Amino acid sequence: MSGSSLDGLDIAFVELEESFGKWTFTILEAECIPYPLEWEQKLRDATLLTARDYLLLDADYGHYIGKAVSSFMDRHQLGYKVALIASHGHTTFHLPPRMTAQIGSGAAISAETGVPVVSDLRTVDVALGGQGAPMVPIGEQLLWPDISMFLNIGGIANLSVNTSAGYLAYDVCSANRMLNRLAMQKGKAYDEGGRMAAAGKINEKILAGLNDLPYYTKPYPKSLDNAFGDEVVYPLLISDGHSSTEDMLATYTEHIAIQIASEVEKHLADLSASSIMVTGGGALNDFLLSRLEEQLSPMRVHVERPDQMIVQYKEALVMALLGVLRWREETTALSSVTGASRDSIGGALWITQ
Repeated sequence: MSGSSLDGLDIAFVELEESFGKWTFTILEAECIPYPLEWEQKLRDATLLTARDYLLLDADYGHYIGKAVSSFMDRHQLGYKVALIASHGHTTFHLPPRMTAQIGSGAAISAETGVPVVSDLRTVDVALGGQGAPMVPIGEQLLWPDISMFLNIGGIANLSVNTSAGYLAYDVCSANRMLNRLAMQKGKAYDEGGRMAAAGKINEKILAGLNDLPYYTKPYPKSLDNAFGDEVVYPLLISDGHSSTEDMLATYTEHIAIQIASEVEKHLADLSASSIMVTGGGALNDFLLSRLEEQLSPMRVHVERPDQMIVQYKEALVMALLGVLRWREETTALSSVTGASRDSIGGALWITQ
């Protein structure tokens, strides 16, 4: 799994078992492998390439992933234990309901590893008129059936809710990708624990402008791509020309907390739950979680962080499950979440030996 925040390639070795419709899992090994600066830049600039160079990057990145997975397997002595690789790839273009694109050739990954690969998990849902995102909710439904509300704070924050009317999920706002971009102004890859944001002051004018962005009034299902943060949010954040990095981080952290709380409030009437399970890199941002808890406190909704392995590798875990579901020819995308005309079985299967 490679997220929009570009913090690295998440690889998890997962055992999954299904018995009478109930799924259980164990994450046996997991790592986040940071991108070399060269690859971070290549992925960041992928949408600027010519068609020829874009396709070359797709193949090269597939080989890069395959080599990374092979090294991971060697380090952990997995060998014959790996039956299937599921790769989300890295999202470049996301323009539902017309198209979506995740680079990282599945054929190249299979060629490097000698293991069957499932990739290209979103395109069938988009072809059926869906958003192709979020993808994680079906994993949440199957792996944590007793939890009603989930929040993943990655490059983009997304919310999943198991309501009385059915399962729904959608992207809330740009999150870590924007915080990381601001932190880079100080030579940091990210704002560890939200310490820089905690030292800043909120710019109320910019905060109001962020909260008034039209996306937040759109009905779900809906999803975001990186362009929303880069082309809409970031220019607004730097618009006054003199706010410090700390102030911009404080302002955007508050914005994330406000938008998440606003979306949670919309669903409370349909839920008996009084807690929300938070995962993703943003769950390690103590200041962000403290601001979210403050926003949720009037609703009496408690923020829960699961164990560290799930916090960091939940999306990689769900990609593994989606690969298994595709192998079994079972549903991988929920139309109630994406807005597609029907549920679907998504993913291309590559077998090179």
